[in-house]
Amino acid sequence: MPSDTTLSRRQFGLTLAAAAAASALPFPALALTADAAKALVDKTVADINSIINSGKSESAMLKDFEKLFSRYADVPAIARSVLGTAARSASKAQLSAYTKAFQGYISRKYGRRFREFIGGRIDVAEAKALKSYFEVISTARLKGQSPFEVRWHVSDKSGKSLFFNIIIEGVNMLASERTEMGALLDQRGGDLDRLIADLKTL
Repeated sequence: MPSDTTLSRRQFGLTLAAAAAASALPFPALALTADAAKALVDKTVADINSIINSGKSESAMLKDFEKLFSRYADVPAIARSVLGTAARSASKAQLSAYTKAFQGYISRKYGRRFREFIGGRIDVAEAKALKSYFEVISTARLKGQSPFEVRWHVSDKSGKSLFFNIIIEGVNMLASERTEMGALLDQRGGDLDRLIADLKTL
C-alpha cells in the first residue's frame, strides 16, 4: 500500500504536469467590451472617411473597400448567414469559392453605397451590449442632407473583434442580403456554382 509520502509526491508531480500543460495552451481570448467594439468601428470609420475623401477613381475606391471589408468584417460568417440553408449542403470547396466571390460582391455593393458619402463624414458615438454582441452607433453627415444613423454589430466569435452587420438608415445588411441571395440562387435553380460565377460580375 503506498505511503502518504508517495501519494503527496505523486500529487505534487501531477500538479506540476498540469501547470506545465496549462502554460503551454494559448491564453483564452478576452471577452469583447464596449470600448473594444467602439475601437473597431472607430478604425473602420477612419478608413472609410479616408477612402471617400481620397479623390480616387471608383474602381480604386472599390478595391480599397474590399481590403477594408476583409480587414474589419467577419466575411465568412456574413457569407454563410446570407447564403442560409444552402451553406449546409455546400462542399468545402464551394463554400470557399462562394465566400471569396461574396467578399468582392459585398465590397463593391456597399463600397458604392459608402461612396455616396463623398464630401461628408461618419462620426462614431457610442456602443451598447445587445445579447451576445455589441451595437455601435454612428452618424453619417452628408452635404445637403440631414444626418442619419449607421449602426454596426460587432462580435468576437471569430476569435477577434469584427463587425458582422451594418444597418444604414434602417436597412439591415444581413436581412436584405439574405433575401437578395435567396432570390439570386432561386433564379439559377439552386445551382451554387452558377451563383458563385455570377457574383463575380455583380
